[in-house]
This record gives sequence, C-alpha cells and structure tokens, in this order.
Amino acid sequence: MKKVKWGILSTADIAQTQVMPAILRANNAEIHGISSLSGKAKETALKFSIPNYYGSYEEMLQNQEINAVYIPVPNHLHKKWVIEAARYGKHVLCEKPAALTVEETLEMVEVCKQNNVKFMEAFMYQFHPQHKRVQEIIESGEIGDLRFMRASFSFNLGDKQNNIRMKNEMGGGSIYDVGCYGIHAIRNLLKSEPEEIKVIANIDPQSGVDLSAVVYMKLENGLNAVFDCGMDMAFRHEYEIVGTKGRVVVPRAFRPDLNDGEGLLLIYSEQGFRNEKIIADQYRKQIEHFSQAVLEDRLPSYSSENTIQNMRVIEACYQSIK
Repeated sequence: MKKVKWGILSTADIAQTQVMPAILRANNAEIHGISSLSGKAKETALKFSIPNYYGSYEEMLQNQEINAVYIPVPNHLHKKWVIEAARYGKHVLCEKPAALTVEETLEMVEVCKQNNVKFMEAFMYQFHPQHKRVQEIIESGEIGDLRFMRASFSFNLGDKQNNIRMKNEMGGGSIYDVGCYGIHAIRNLLKSEPEEIKVIANIDPQSGVDLSAVVYMKLENGLNAVFDCGMDMAFRHEYEIVGTKGRVVVPRAFRPDLNDGEGLLLIYSEQGFRNEKIIADQYRKQIEHFSQAVLEDRLPSYSSENTIQNMRVIEACYQSIK
C-alpha cells in the first residue's frame, strides 16, 4: 500500500508521546524526517527509527520526498510554519488551536489553498467513533428534543513558572489550550454557531493568561450551552447533552486514549439507563484519515471553514474577557 511520507516539525512532547507513535501504527503513513531547533532531532530520529533528521525546519521542508508535515510548535508560531510548509508544497496537520486569531487562520488557509495543499487542525478526539454514536442517539429521538449541552476539560498544570501555557505572548491560557475542545464539541454536536457569548475567567495576575474560564453560549438554533476549562484543577474531559426525554453523558470525551482507547457513553432515557463502550485509536484514525485525503487528493472531512468558525468563537471568548 502506498504511504504518505511525513515530516515532523519539532520534538515536542505531544509529537513524541502521541502523534509519532500514531504514524508508526497507521497503515498508510510513515515518518520520513524530523527537525528540531533544540539539537534533539538526531536523538529522536534514532529513538523512532526515522531515516532523516535536520537542525532546521527549512532544511526538512526542502526534502521533496516528504508529502505532509505535522506542526506541534508553540501556538504563536503556527501561522509562520503552516505558511512556510504550504509554500514548500507540504500538506499540513497543525496542532490546535490553529492560530491565535481569525485573521491569522484566514491567511493560513488561503496560502494552503493557493499552494494546493491540504490543511487540517489536529482535533484528534473527533475521530473517535463514540461521538458519531452520540449523534445517532440524538437523531433516533431517544433523548427527545435537545435543550442543553455542557462540556468540561481541565487539568492541573503544577509547575506554572516554566510552562509555555503560562506565556501570554505565545498563546498561553486555558481557552486556547483545552477550552477549544469544548467549543468544538458544542458547535459540531449541536450543529449550530453561538450568537451570544459571556465568559467569566480567572486571570493569573503575573502572566495575564486565563487559568480557568466558564463560558456561557446561546446558539443560533436557540439551544443553550456552557463549557468550563482550566489549568488549575483536577483532570476532567467530559460532556453531557440533555434533551426533553433523557440525556447522554460522555465521561471520556477528549482523551479516551488514556483508557486504552475505550470511549464510554452513559445514556439515561425513558427506557432506563445503559452504558455503551466503544474502543478506537483516535490518534491513528486522525493520521490515517488525513493521509488518505492526501493519497486520494480530496479534502479532509474536518474542513478549514470549520476551523475558522472555531477560531471565531475562541476570539469572541477572549473579547468577552476583555
């Protein structure tokens, strides 16, 4: 089977612990090169048996055998390196959030279109089939007409002093880091965009970043939603959708990989209670989906327009805080 040859920009933790192993598990992808500005490219290449390593991102992008790149650099550098990769003719999988503003995202997407390369933001959770199952339950009418959704994603950062998430100028903050998942889930599961947003945030006095936030939304379809996110509380990653006849709770919404890929649905309806377990490798599915889009020269299912809309809501959240 033909495989997409991937290049990795940086030796970031998310690349080494999640995405690179997922590429190695994928049946239509392989890692052809890795680059790092920290001098760790050779060490990482040996660790993952990668044939090529580079001391600069540009040098790797010049390798004409590489078809696609994964970009996990700090948030404020996404725009620069997505654009550079596109100009070198590389298809791009970029870590979330895609950028820091709508303006940046629009520019990135336009340059990718001009250079005829695919672009996708790396919301890996959406490739786990538990969310499709939630949509099937909603469409079946089992929980009645939808009324409300809540989502939560939080973790305890611990050592804040040396963490990039605490640097305002680099795109730090809980909404950029994990709140974007709640926004994405609400928009895509309820199939509507917010028309009103109100945010109450806990701002760190030294760095100016949002340590946590609670976001209230009224959607265009009349539904209400709320999500909370935080870098200063216990680990949670869940959502709940409430209808007139029941509700669905998804307690492993965004990181089921931490439970060996096992997603879990708790369904409460007029028929009683049941749970459903669904196992999948969401990181591998993301890589295989994007790689197949490259091989078949088609757009990935998660569109650039959807990414732009998600960024509009993120930007509105920060405007509400201000």
